[in-house]
Order: sequence, then C-alpha cells, then structure tokens
Amino acid sequence: MGLPWVRLDTQFPSNPKVLELTAQGRWRAAFVYITGLAYAGQHGTDGYLPETCLPFIHATKRDAADLVKAGLWHTDMGGWAINGWSDFQISDEAAKKRSDDARNAAMKRWHGNA
Repeated sequence: MGLPWVRLDTQFPSNPKVLELTAQGRWRAAFVYITGLAYAGQHGTDGYLPETCLPFIHATKRDAADLVKAGLWHTDMGGWAINGWSDFQISDEAAKKRSDDARNAAMKRWHGNA
C-alpha cells in the first residue's frame, strides 16, 4: 500500500551520525538517507531497501556503505534496512488499517448502517 508521507525528525540535521557524514563531505549520503525514507514509505517496505532501488533513490553503493558505517542503515539480505524505522514510522500494516478504518467510517457516515 505505501505511505503518503514519512516522518523526519526535526533534529535530523544535528544528529551526530549526520554531522559525522557531513563533516566528512558525504552530503550526498545524507540526502540518500532521506530519499531512502521516501522510497521505503512509498513502497510499504517497512524500512527495507533492496539493492535494486539504489538508482531510484539517487544512490551508489558507496553512499550505502557510508550510511551503514554511520549507523543510519544496516545491511540486510539483498539490501539494507533503515535503522530505527519502526521507532519513527507507521508500519505498512498499520497504515492499511488506518485507511480501511477511515473508509469504513466514511461509508457509515454517508450511507448509514446499511
């Protein structure tokens, strides 16, 4: 199903992991982290990023390695997982339930209990 948006902590720019990346001139990797969030949200992967998605998030394997080294991603089978995804993002299953609940409530509101 996917999410229409993802949460980005307002403290992201001052996160020590991000500060370390940018201090090393790895601005691109910080951008890739954000595009990875968007990709995972859009495709409902619950934070998993397959290796095949790299071109779609404007990333290289070097960027992925930098994010793993910084602790923002970790290696997972066939790709990477965004560290802390479930702590900050709603799961695809929960998003689907919210959508279903909203649809059912609207149907009840507009069409009654029939």
